[in-house]
Amino acid sequence: MSVPRRAVATATPPKDSTNRTSEPAPSAASPRRRSRAPARRRGNTRFVLACLLPALVLFAIFMVVPTMNVFRMSFYTWSGFSPDKRFVGLDNFSRLLDDEQFVRAFQNTVALLVVVTVVTMGMGLFLAAIMTRQRLRARNLYRFVLYIPNVLSVVVIAAIFSAVYDQKNGLLNGTLRLLSLDGLQQVWLGNQKLVVYSVAIAMVWQSLGYYMVLYMASMSSIPEELYEASALDGASAARQFFAITLPLIWQNLRTTLTFFIMSAVNLSFVLVRAMTGGGPDGSSEVLLSYMYKQAYTNSSYGYGMAIGVVIFAFSFLVSLLVSRATRREPLQF
Repeated sequence: MSVPRRAVATATPPKDSTNRTSEPAPSAASPRRRSRAPARRRGNTRFVLACLLPALVLFAIFMVVPTMNVFRMSFYTWSGFSPDKRFVGLDNFSRLLDDEQFVRAFQNTVALLVVVTVVTMGMGLFLAAIMTRQRLRARNLYRFVLYIPNVLSVVVIAAIFSAVYDQKNGLLNGTLRLLSLDGLQQVWLGNQKLVVYSVAIAMVWQSLGYYMVLYMASMSSIPEELYEASALDGASAARQFFAITLPLIWQNLRTTLTFFIMSAVNLSFVLVRAMTGGGPDGSSEVLLSYMYKQAYTNSSYGYGMAIGVVIFAFSFLVSLLVSRATRREPLQF
């Protein structure tokens, strides 16, 4: 029986057709695409650099150059106004060790950082946990009232607390008289032993609401199922806070802790300048206020810049220690 020619032709294609189908045709566009990819990357890099250039220039002009100038001027004796500058090397830094007022200002700064940081962070976490976990009727009102001091100017806060601490007509002494506690009345801003703690209370009042709101935002993102499961296991509210809430917001707490320590150094300067001016007898002086007094009041600009270098090194060291001490493995949910 003979097979039709059409079937043979379709069943056995010619060799030329098989070779054409087995070998892919070369793409003429692939070399062009390869050459365009590096060009696109270079274009994107140039665009990003062009966008960052204005910010980098401003940062260099207003941050890098002044900081380097502070380090440079700390090696000179200069009044700040005359053209005469005299290079003295490390003499300005050696004077700091024998300066009792500088030592007192350093001690006051450390005391304010420790007291204000512990109280503000502790109360912020406590109030945030209550606002988040407890069903309060006027929760938004409480949040608004506690957040108001952060909106006010620091000078306004200094004026408010100066009126509160007034010896005769102040709110604090007036309340003590109303409660028949006349023996507890004090000259709050005139007592060398109490003035630093009076400033610390103003710092806590100004900062508390801001960090409370930050912690509330972190706590509200924690799944409710974790608390329900722990409640079924018999965990109390305190146990839930230390076992669930605190570990899950640890990264936020760590970041805000470093930020608060840096901002507290500047905040203490403004409140001390506005409330006490460093008095009485330098008992409320802090590092920044003492640097300002030496550089711009006593015409010892070089010595003031040496204090500025110490403040820079102290702030950097404290940030490094806090970052190392609070480092831990982040938890996710």
